[in-house]
Amino acid sequence: MSGPGAIDLHSHSTASDGQFPAERVAEQAAAAGVAVWALTDHDSVAQLRVGAAAAQSLGMRFVGGVELSVQLDAKREIHLLGHFVDPDSEALRQFEDLLAEKRRIRMGEVIQKLAALGVAVAPEDIEKFSGGKTLGRPHVARALVERGVVATVKEAFDRFLGEGRPAYVGRFRLSPGDAIGLVRGAGGTATVAHPGVSKVERYDLERMKGMGLVGVETYHPDQNPSVREKYAKIARELDLVPTAGSDFHGPEVAPGRRLGMVTMTAEELGELESRRDQA
Repeated sequence: MSGPGAIDLHSHSTASDGQFPAERVAEQAAAAGVAVWALTDHDSVAQLRVGAAAAQSLGMRFVGGVELSVQLDAKREIHLLGHFVDPDSEALRQFEDLLAEKRRIRMGEVIQKLAALGVAVAPEDIEKFSGGKTLGRPHVARALVERGVVATVKEAFDRFLGEGRPAYVGRFRLSPGDAIGLVRGAGGTATVAHPGVSKVERYDLERMKGMGLVGVETYHPDQNPSVREKYAKIARELDLVPTAGSDFHGPEVAPGRRLGMVTMTAEELGELESRRDQA
């Protein structure tokens, strides 16, 4: 379900945990035949203006976005995508600054835990992989790969950084209502990212729809056809817009995810945009 003219509403740059700066992501999207491309960095809108300019120069339509971490309940974290957000939103910028500081503190704690395990890594080793204010575990993982501690990013998570592993440190998360409110306050639409991966069920989506949720990422590389059909059916039943995103980070971070490898219809995109002001 891809090809020329694809609509890809989920990708990342070095402003969060992607491998490439926004301009390079735009170039790769255009080369893949993507017609509508969204940049949705984790907790950051820092590269949206750069991405918009690059997309325009390459003849693509650009959708400015963001991806937020949400504590759905006591044991589940999910991710919320915001599309059509205003990069100059004061609320988003203040939130980005808050998260940047919290992430920096968290990285210090991760470094301390790694040191206790006999693994020495310095802040500058991690920061070189981040082109923005957002520091995350994938940046630590790439530093560990570069230093030869592990062979791959996956091995870094499996041995050290994944939840339950010895260097794991939890992160700050928003409530669903606060995250949806933040996106809507920035003029955007709120969509649940990769619900199959996050084990989001119908009742979760129904509850969040009452908070202003308008869409669900039905088409994602990590969701097989039966999972996609499950969420397409739920979307129809709850009047949520089904969306598509490759969740591209770059081959060093997320091998196998290619820009434009999933898509949605122009009608679905139009419906998503029309719900920007939905109460």
